[in-house]
This record gives sequence, C-alpha cells and structure tokens, in this order.
Amino acid sequence: MTRIAICAPSRSITHQDAARVSALAAEFTGLDLHFHPQCFFEHGHFAGTDRQRLDALVECANDPAFEAVWFARGGYGSNRIAEDALARFDHAAQGKAYLGYSDGGYLLGGLYRQRIGRPIHAPMPVDMRRGGGEAAVRRVLGFIAGDNAGLEPGLDARPVAAFNLITLAMLCGTSLMPGLAGHVVLVEEVSEHDYAVDRLFFHVTAHLGGIAGLRLGKVSDVPVNEVDFGQSADEIARFWCDRHSIPYLGRAAIGHDIDNSIVPFGLARSFAGQ
Repeated sequence: MTRIAICAPSRSITHQDAARVSALAAEFTGLDLHFHPQCFFEHGHFAGTDRQRLDALVECANDPAFEAVWFARGGYGSNRIAEDALARFDHAAQGKAYLGYSDGGYLLGGLYRQRIGRPIHAPMPVDMRRGGGEAAVRRVLGFIAGDNAGLEPGLDARPVAAFNLITLAMLCGTSLMPGLAGHVVLVEEVSEHDYAVDRLFFHVTAHLGGIAGLRLGKVSDVPVNEVDFGQSADEIARFWCDRHSIPYLGRAAIGHDIDNSIVPFGLARSFAGQ
C-alpha cells in the first residue's frame, strides 16, 4: 500500500474536490490518499495562515506512514513558508516523493537544492476542476502506482527540472534556487502578456548559465495587449537562449492544462526514484 498525504501549501481546495480525487484513486490498487484538514482552511487568499500551512506541510513530510506528499493546489503562497518548512523536515522526509507544479515549484526547487526526497513536477488534485481534468489526475495516480506512461515524452539521459517560468524567475538569487548546471530545464507559463514572458526570460536566462538546454512548454491564456508584441513565445525563448548561449531544445509537454506531463527532477524516471 502506498500512502499519499495531501496538503495545501498555497491555496485551498474543497471537500468536493477531495471526494472526486478519492473516487478516482479507488480505481488504482494499492493507493491510499489522506487529505490533511488544512487543505480546506481559508485565510484570505491562502489555505490557512502561514503557520497553519507550514505546520501541515511539515506534519505530512515528517510522518513516516506516508511515501509521498502531494500538493493540493498552486496559486500563490508556498514561498512564504518554504524555507522554514525545509528547516524542520526530519529523516522521515528524506525518503518521500513530493508532487506538484506551478507555485509548488518553490518547494520543488528548495527540496532539490537540499537533496531532500524526490521532487516531481506533476498535476495536482485541483486539476480535477478543468474540463477533462480526470485524465491529468489519473496520470499522477497511475505514475505513483507504477505506470510511467505519463512521463514527459522528451526526457532523455540528462538530468532535468521543470518549473512555471515566473516561479523560476522568483527563485533565482534565493536560498531555494537549486543548481541546474548540466540540466535540461523545462518551463511553462500561464496568464502573462507576451511582453511579460519576454521580461521573465530576460531574467531567468541570465541565471541559467551552464545548463544543458531549455525546452518551452505551453504558454497559455495569454492576455491580449493593446499593441501586438511581435514575437511568439517560441521566438522569445529562442532570442534569450541565443543571447546567453543556452541551447534551445524545442517544445515540451508541460503546462497549466490537462495534458501537463510528469517530470521527475534529476535522473529518476519512476515514482520509486529508479
């Protein structure tokens, strides 16, 4: 039996969300999901106060009964607690997988920097709200159960990391930013103007010297600006990669949609880390 603790380091989900995910999990033999009560807390924008979110994350990470910690939702907020949480993780946290994306990238990056557990870019329970979101959640549940079909199809023998672009930009220069030299870095973005994507690439590529290359995932729900920027997301990525002599390796199957693929950080290509 693989036991999965679910907490919400950023924003909350509903009991209905949890019930729908639990119903899907029942289709998989050997999975046992536990939603921490904090998932349903509300405190302004966040799933509870900073202290409540911090304590819930630490409780899930340090509980030896769980093999994985799955972030319920992104949004914003995990950066406010990430450094304090990682400082409180004990030996039980070392052997776990940690799954999420978007705002969860602050935690994934910090975990990878400190070599704690196995950070994994993956869909989250809240993706059930998307049309067809069952496919995204099933992809994660299947991966945990041993099915690697949901892995990003372009993964190769090189180490890899995957982030939301603005999250990676905010990580740069902080104590949560992992060393990514020699890695293929995958990035995606949502709900940002083209000029903002360009600005983010200006910042991010200046901090990615020595990486093996960059791949661009979905850049979706782009707001319409009053003046057309004149370059596509692909052209923006190529421009800044060329500026910093970073190999641009094309597109990637990650993003804020139901087709978001699974990307284990580093060289691991399975839930068990092998």
